[in-house]
Parts: sequence; structure tokens; C-alpha cells
Amino acid sequence: MRGHIRQRAKGSWSIVITLGRDKATGKLNQQWHTVRGTKKEAEAKLRELLDALEKGTYVKPSKMTLGEWMEMWLESYVKVNCTLRTYDGYHSVIKNHLAPNLGMIPLTQLKPQQIQQYYSKEFADGKGLSARTVLHIHRILYQALKYAMRQGILMHNAADLVDPPRAKKSRMRTLIPSEVAKLFEVAKDTPYYPIYYTAINTGLRQSELLGLRWRDVDLDLAALSVNQVLYKRRRVCIFKEPKSEHSRRRLDLSPSLSLYLRTYRAQKEAEYAALGKTLGDDDLVFSRIDGTAVDPGTLTHHFADMVRKLGFSRVRFHDLRHSFASLMLLAGVHPKVVSEMLGHSSVAFTLDTYSHVIGGLQKSAMLKLDEMLHSKLAQIENISKILADEGDLDTASGQSRTDDRRFTKPLLYH
Repeated sequence: MRGHIRQRAKGSWSIVITLGRDKATGKLNQQWHTVRGTKKEAEAKLRELLDALEKGTYVKPSKMTLGEWMEMWLESYVKVNCTLRTYDGYHSVIKNHLAPNLGMIPLTQLKPQQIQQYYSKEFADGKGLSARTVLHIHRILYQALKYAMRQGILMHNAADLVDPPRAKKSRMRTLIPSEVAKLFEVAKDTPYYPIYYTAINTGLRQSELLGLRWRDVDLDLAALSVNQVLYKRRRVCIFKEPKSEHSRRRLDLSPSLSLYLRTYRAQKEAEYAALGKTLGDDDLVFSRIDGTAVDPGTLTHHFADMVRKLGFSRVRFHDLRHSFASLMLLAGVHPKVVSEMLGHSSVAFTLDTYSHVIGGLQKSAMLKLDEMLHSKLAQIENISKILADEGDLDTASGQSRTDDRRFTKPLLYH
């Protein structure tokens, strides 16, 4: 036999698996597993272990805890394959949520029930963490356990059998043209007005705007390129490449924005000259007076204060990007073009994100179809009436009495 069960105490069983003989000593190499529950459950576990042994997927139990594994996963996988911003976000979730609540459980003994109970406690019927936050925690845990399976440490992903709470899709808040005008009126005397004006005219992300250099802006051809972004990590602003090839893109500028940036550059050159400096291609387009990067946090707070004074509810800086996309779609710009300008991975993602706008476009399209069809039908009715008046149409049958189809047929199709 390659495995058998022994009862240790009431409700506790030991499963002994024979892995073969040690080549050096000739002794049997046995692995022990502990199962708590009924004998039937222990027998089911034995069958599962023997099946894994037969398929070559058997994994020896480890004393490593979930917390230890997640720390190892962060350092060996996430830090190497993800952005620093993603690493910081995952590290925060593990440190503040997963480690204190599940981290002490041995990795190979983690059960779906333990994860489900933790989610229920955190969500607490809406009184604890939001459903979106719990779902984010679940995705991180799932990825960490999935990597443990790939490394041969786990046979199953316990998180795969858990149902996290569903996050409600928040309703997007976009600005209408009149609100944009009010925003510009209030912001025009602030040092951040050039950023807001460019954001609503390009749909660039905040990190893309703050990473923009003059070498990335071609005022002669009225275009700009996204080649670097700015992030704030641990109170330090750092520049890096865009996160994907889709994010690295070229945009054509509207005539008004091109003219504005030309005037804005002349003002910046004058400011630099007053300081005894020369504005170069590597200088940031949007910077502080001394040429250093604008702090993303400061910009976000300034925007929040401004929209609060205007009485705009639930408007974030990122909603300038949403407003640009919505206005472009409402103006009849093809979704594929909007998707490329936003740097989305696919037009399907764009259509899903702005489905509320697409619904309005569909109504407009159906009105145009209705107008076109009724216009064509009215044209045909008018022609039929003319023919009937001239005696060329049998009003009873609706058929022309003429044998010349070269006249009647084209009228019905052109």
C-alpha cells in the first residue's frame, strides 16, 4: 500500500503516504498529513493525495505560513515583473489586511472556508471595507496562491473556491461643456490652469501630463507623444516609461490647444530668461517656477478644492480624462480613434467603459436611420403619385403599364 489512515484522537486522523525508498539508506520515505474531521473526510483526502502522487503533482506539506509565502512572492515575483507602484500597492494590502488575518495559517493548510469567513468579517454587510476593496484583496491573494501552484508548493488554489463580494460599478461623472467653461474661469488665474486645459483637450492621465517634456511636443506639426510618466513613490517623484505599448502613443492636437501651448511656451521662456536660464527640450512642459516636477498630490488637492467651491459633486482630476472621451464620442468621433488617443488596450475596453455614452449614440443613430428611411419612402410615394397622375401607373395593381423597366426600376433603388 502507498498510503493508509491512522486515528490520532477523536476527530483527528493521520494519513501516511509512502513515497518510495531512500536510495542512500534503503528506508521507506514516508510523508505524514493531518486531517481533522470524520473518517470519511480522511479517506477522501487519502484518495486525493494518492491520485496526485500517481499524476506526479503531489506536493510535500510545508511549515511555511501564508504570510511568509506572500512576502517571498512579493520580493521574488512582484518586484521583478510588476511596476514599483503595483509592488507598493500589493505590499500595503498584504501588510494591513492579509498578513494580520490569514498570515499565520500554514500555506498548505489554507482552506476556502477560512478565506470566505475573513471576507465576510471584513465586508460586514457594508459596515467594514467596501466590496471593491475586498475584491482587490481577493485578487492579490488569488495571484499569490496561483504562483504557489506553479512552483509546485500547492495542489489547489483555495481562493479559486471562494466568492468575494461583487463590487458595484460606480457611475462615471463627466463634465458637460458649460461646466468645463466654469472650471476654466475659476482656474485661469492659478498656476495649474495649463494642466487642466491640456487634460480636457487630450484625455491624458495625470502621470502622463506631469511627465511631458518639450521634446515630446511638436508645435509645428500640432502633435505630442507620451514617452514618460511621473509617479510619486514614498514621497519621492520618479520618472519612468509608460506601463504598456498602448500607453506609449502619439496624439494630434486641436488647433486651439496647439496655439495655446505655443503661447504658453513663450511665457515659460520669458520666465526662464528672467532667472538667467534657457528653456530646453528636456525641461518639463508643466513644472514649478524652478523647473522641478509638480507634486501629484498637491495637484490633486488643488483640483479637489476648486471643484468643491464650484459645487461639482464627485469630480476627480481623472474625470477630466473621462470628460474628454465622452465629449469626443458625443461629437461623433469613431470609438477606435478615441481608444487609441486614450491609450486603451482595445476598443472593446473603451466601449465598455463609456457604454453610457454609446447608448446615447445609438439613439441618435436610430433617429438618423428613421429619418433616412422615411425620406426614401416619401420619395417613392411621391414618384408613384406622379406616375399615377400621368396615367402610367395602374392604381389598382400598383404596377406600371409601361414595358420600359429602365425607368421604373432605378427609381426604387437610387
